Amino acid sequence: MSWNGLAERIVHGGAITREEALGLLGSDDDELLAVLDGAFRLRRHYFGRRVRLNVIFSARGGRCGEDCGYCSQSVFASSEVEEFSMVDEQAIVEAAHAARASRAGTYCIVMSGRRASRVDVDRICGAVRRVKAELPGMKICVSLGLIDSAKSEALADAGVDRFNHNVNTSRRFTPQIVTTHQYEDRLRTVETIKKAGLSPCSGVICGMGETDDDLVDVAFDLARIGPDSIPINFLIPVEGTRLAGLHELTPVRCLRIAAMFRFVNPSAEIRLAGGRELNLGSLQPLALFAANSLFLGDYLTSEGQAKELDLQMIRDLGFTIEDDPSTAGEPDQVVKVHADRMPVGS
Repeated sequence: MSWNGLAERIVHGGAITREEALGLLGSDDDELLAVLDGAFRLRRHYFGRRVRLNVIFSARGGRCGEDCGYCSQSVFASSEVEEFSMVDEQAIVEAAHAARASRAGTYCIVMSGRRASRVDVDRICGAVRRVKAELPGMKICVSLGLIDSAKSEALADAGVDRFNHNVNTSRRFTPQIVTTHQYEDRLRTVETIKKAGLSPCSGVICGMGETDDDLVDVAFDLARIGPDSIPINFLIPVEGTRLAGLHELTPVRCLRIAAMFRFVNPSAEIRLAGGRELNLGSLQPLALFAANSLFLGDYLTSEGQAKELDLQMIRDLGFTIEDDPSTAGEPDQVVKVHADRMPVGS
């Protein structure tokens, strides 16, 4: 299989098929660099050599009533978690300033729990208005669980750019991971935020026991849903969770997964998210030949590596940081295609 040839076909309006996506995941180690070369052909076409930095701020932490098998915050887990109530508006704004100082282009406000109350949403909206006024150009993403139309529209009116709600895994495998909600609940949430005019962000957690078929199924489902951003999380098997002790991933497996998502969703922002440090190890830099975005610093319930190491990795690769004021004068070769116009193979 010529992976660069497949990338050229996609660039010129073609699409990867399901069989080709499965073939990529099952490809030989000797093909790994060829797979990444093809993925980078697509990444470069749609996003140039830029990397978008994202910073997470946890606005509320603690137990959640959902039974997600990977999550330390679930009431069904015995993991130790930090619990705190909704922070005030000032704390959200100050954290946004710290994110800008870290050269992040997107600031992500995250809350634990199944859904946010109207009081929570109103507080976030007030903080977002201040951030937009004080930090022009800062993109704001929120992750608040299941949400209705009225709250989505309020967030959009306040200036929120993006809403994250991961589908996490395939429709088939979802009942093995969570039973307190269904796959369709997550799909409906993504559709609700799209109707409100918010940019949809929806991704996956890999390494939970899913098959290659599951990974390809969810990659193609995301292509049909059309999120602008797809975070790829790699399982951190936290003690006390149902998935503790599960270690399926290898660095090269993670690279193939990132490449497959790039081939299936060529114009989406592919973001390296939780677990990249643990599961990619010394091969982290290679993942940026498929992905064009990453989280900087800590995640919701786990620590990331020092931001200085991430910035050095980006420099060593010869990439530049998107929305970095120091590169504002550079010509931008990024080509963007709206997701719902992207051809999808069957």
